[in-house]
Amino acid sequence: MLLDEVRMQGITDFRTFTDVHPEFVERCMQEIQVLDVNGFTLEMFKARNRNDLLGRLPEIFRDDMRPHFREQLIDLWEGKLFQPREVVNYGLDGNPLNIHLQFSVFPGREKDWDMVLLALTDITARKKAESYLEYLGKHDVLTKLKNRSFYVDEINRLERKGPFPVTVIMIDLNDLKRVNDQLGHAAGDALLRRAGEVLGKAVDKPAHAARIGGDEFAVLLPGADAQAGAALVESLRKLVELNNQFYPGAELGFSMGCATCHEGGRLEETLREADVAMYEDKRVQHEGRRLA
Repeated sequence: MLLDEVRMQGITDFRTFTDVHPEFVERCMQEIQVLDVNGFTLEMFKARNRNDLLGRLPEIFRDDMRPHFREQLIDLWEGKLFQPREVVNYGLDGNPLNIHLQFSVFPGREKDWDMVLLALTDITARKKAESYLEYLGKHDVLTKLKNRSFYVDEINRLERKGPFPVTVIMIDLNDLKRVNDQLGHAAGDALLRRAGEVLGKAVDKPAHAARIGGDEFAVLLPGADAQAGAALVESLRKLVELNNQFYPGAELGFSMGCATCHEGGRLEETLREADVAMYEDKRVQHEGRRLA
């Protein structure tokens, strides 16, 4: 047996052994023989019958399974004969499955582990729900951008760790209140979604765009200087113009202000500077419309 080979070599640190010899884990995986499966398991993996499942095990246990299987071997080596864990397998239709796996060695088989019972529970729906809740904690549902909670956390992180310079663009969505009052909240929501579309297209990691209020947005650009901020503002203006060519109804418009915080400066002050610049841009735009 494979494990007997390891014991005969006098191996005591099994984790290090599998680090040095990953092919041993692969050999152990190839030794797995499934003796029986129940109907629920066949249904879960979208198998037509037992032979269909057993003949296509490599499709179910892919690369994602290898590190989990290695940890199972290490736990067994350390005497842990009952092991609950979460793994990713695949249905025979190709879709990933999140599985809660309970692994227990049959009584009397504790030395060679040659017979074990696996209890599998499909927790894919639960994991998707958890992932969505995590998404909601950091995103604005309407615009698909980051939300204020993420924005505050990111400001605090950048304040502590940088990288500097950090450039901030504060953005106000023009005329949202008027659109809500005159055309209804559905039209206002549509305008917000368009704002999210423009910002989502223009802003790439490590920068982040966030909706931080009803009609207020912010873009955080770590490691970006004032020139990079000005270039993004110009790109946003062009994208807004393009967006207005494709959507009828209310016109999308941004008032924007940009400021940069260098190492040793305070981001709080930079946010105020960007806010002041944004209101100045709003004033200039308003004056331009009034004179026109």
